[in-house]
Amino acid sequence: MSTSIEKTAPVTAPERASGSRPAGRAERFADSGGVLNVFSHGFLALWAVLIVFPLLWVVLGSFKTDAQINGSAWSWPSHWSFKAFGSAWTKGHIGGFFANTLIVLAGSLTLTMLLGAMAAYVLARYEFKGNRLIYFFFVAGAMFPVYLALVPLFFMVRNLGEISPLLGLNSYLGLILVYVAYSLPFTVFFLHSFFRSLPTAVHEAAMLDGCSHTRAFFQVMVPLAKPGLISVGIFNVLGQWNQYILPVTLMQPTSAGEADHSMLAQGLVNLALQSGYKSDAPALFAGMTMAMLPVLVVYLSFQRQVQSGLTSATLK
Repeated sequence: MSTSIEKTAPVTAPERASGSRPAGRAERFADSGGVLNVFSHGFLALWAVLIVFPLLWVVLGSFKTDAQINGSAWSWPSHWSFKAFGSAWTKGHIGGFFANTLIVLAGSLTLTMLLGAMAAYVLARYEFKGNRLIYFFFVAGAMFPVYLALVPLFFMVRNLGEISPLLGLNSYLGLILVYVAYSLPFTVFFLHSFFRSLPTAVHEAAMLDGCSHTRAFFQVMVPLAKPGLISVGIFNVLGQWNQYILPVTLMQPTSAGEADHSMLAQGLVNLALQSGYKSDAPALFAGMTMAMLPVLVVYLSFQRQVQSGLTSATLK
C-alpha cells in the first residue's frame, strides 16, 4: 500500500508581493481572516442599527401628532411640522435649560482641560518625590463611583453655600467645581500617557532657547498634544452634557422664588412628566432631538481628530 505526498513549492518573494499563489496550494477561508472580518463587520452593522434606529425614531416622532404616535408609533409622519419644537422650546422651557447647561459646560470644560493638561504634563515629564503616588491618586479617583459620594457631596456643597452663595446649591459655580473634580481623574489618566509619548528633543530645544517652563508648556507641548486634547475634550463634553445625577442632586432651589438653574437632562425629565399628563409626546421627542443635535454636531465635526488622538499615542 503506497501513499503519495503532494509537495508544494515554497512561495517566493515576487509571488508574495503580487498576491499570487502556485496552483494546487489551496488557502483556507479562516487563514485569510475572513471569518473574523465577517464577524466584526456583522457586529458593527448590528451595533449601527441599534444606535441609528432609535435616533431616527425619536427624530421622526417629533414631527408627528399625538394621534399618530398613539395610533402607530412606527408610521411615517403624515405632515411635517415644527410645531413640537416650538412647544418644547417655550412651554417646556428647553431654551432656559439649554442656556444653563452651556454656561456650566463652558466653565467646567475650560477648567477641566486647563488643570488636567497641566497636571498630566507635570506628572508625565518631571520626576520628583511622590510623582507616582499623586498619579495613582488620580487613577483611583476615576474608579470611584459618583453614587457613593452623593450624600456627603450634597452636605458639603450646602455648607459651602453658607460661606458664599456662589458655591452653594443651585449655583453655576458650585456645579462647575463638582464637574471639574469628577472629570479630572479621567483627563489626567488619558493625557498622562499622551504627554509621555511626545518627543523630548523639542522640549529640550525650547528650554535651550530660553523658554520658561510655562512658555514651553503652552507654546510647544500643548500644540503637539492637540489631538489628545481634542479627544479627551470630546469625551468630557459628552459626559458633562448628558450628566443627570449630579445636577438633580445639587441644582435644587433652596428658597421659594429662587431662580431655577436646572440642567438640560433635568428639563427633559420635567418635560417627560408634563407630556405624560398633558399627552404632548411630540414635544418630548422634539426636546430630545434638540438635546442630541449639539453633541452629534460636535462629535462629527471632530471625528478625525478624535480617532487620531486615540491612536497617535500608541503609534509614536
